[in-house]
Amino acid sequence: MYGLLRPLLFGLEAERAHRTGLRALDCVHGLGLGRLLGAPPRPFPTRALGLDFPNPVGLAAGLDKNGAHVDALFGLGFGFVEIGTVTPRPQPGNPAPRLFRLPRYRALINRLGFNNEGIDALVGNVERARHRTGPLGINIGRNKDTPNESAIDDYLLCLERVYPLADYVTVNISSPNTAGLRELQEEQALRRLVGALRDAQERLAARHGKRVPMLVKIAPDLSDDDVHAAARVLSDLQVDGVIATNTTVSRIAVQDDPLSRETGGLSGEPLMNKSTAVLRMLRTRMPESIPLVGVGGILSGADAVKKVAAGASLVQVYTGLVYRGPALIGECVEAIRRRKEAPSRGNVPVL
Repeated sequence: MYGLLRPLLFGLEAERAHRTGLRALDCVHGLGLGRLLGAPPRPFPTRALGLDFPNPVGLAAGLDKNGAHVDALFGLGFGFVEIGTVTPRPQPGNPAPRLFRLPRYRALINRLGFNNEGIDALVGNVERARHRTGPLGINIGRNKDTPNESAIDDYLLCLERVYPLADYVTVNISSPNTAGLRELQEEQALRRLVGALRDAQERLAARHGKRVPMLVKIAPDLSDDDVHAAARVLSDLQVDGVIATNTTVSRIAVQDDPLSRETGGLSGEPLMNKSTAVLRMLRTRMPESIPLVGVGGILSGADAVKKVAAGASLVQVYTGLVYRGPALIGECVEAIRRRKEAPSRGNVPVL
């Protein structure tokens, strides 16, 4: 069915197609017709982050910023869904147009800028969700007008609000579309921010009687030295996991496309090698006890396997879903299954 819908969606302006696609997905799910979009993948139980996943293929943050489509997205067969990025206060994001397709490269450029309805709206939406079939991640950030020296207040507020509802929380310090945000990845700033959030995480665990894993999402544009520094800090602070990576500001791979001059983060196929290199570097620099989530450029099952080979315990897709549709989920699950079961069939993998 997605093969029929895609030309219609690609005939619309990209952000309008995004909204239309989510509304259509809600409608299909509400009518119980989800199988028209594709059969869900066979279960492939996977354990990571101290959580049980029905399969290791998830949805990356950014598609459902307000958590308004959780049930329908799980209905596609994802092993986990990450919503957000959410900020304390609602904000409109950057001016439109701010989302662009590069079909020749199976890529997107976005400069949305954490457009969302704020933490209260997201919490209400998640509370109303009824069909979570796997872990739900909530991705948190700071408001555009919050200076970096006060960013910790925004992150702490969001962490406290989502903690009772989330299965894991992701700290987004790597979007290129909020001015100055990536400066929080600098070694000392990273240590201060994540250290304060780790302290809060432990307090919240005691208060709520459960420990919710906290992950940090990093950029693909860090130098090798900066990746090594981030790995050192995040290992020292014993974060629960790292997501590698966000979108890139590099245009080398798409420089002959007229849209390459648009500012924002590039995702999709051109990001694959860059994000996987960062993932591999992190795996060599961090203890195996800290799981990594591989995201960026997955357009096929083979791409998902490359992330696993580079050290990922779980993978996420977003742009690939735009170009390939829900069939990509099952293709990735089966490819990872073949890799994991080849050495010794019949065992449930613990990643």
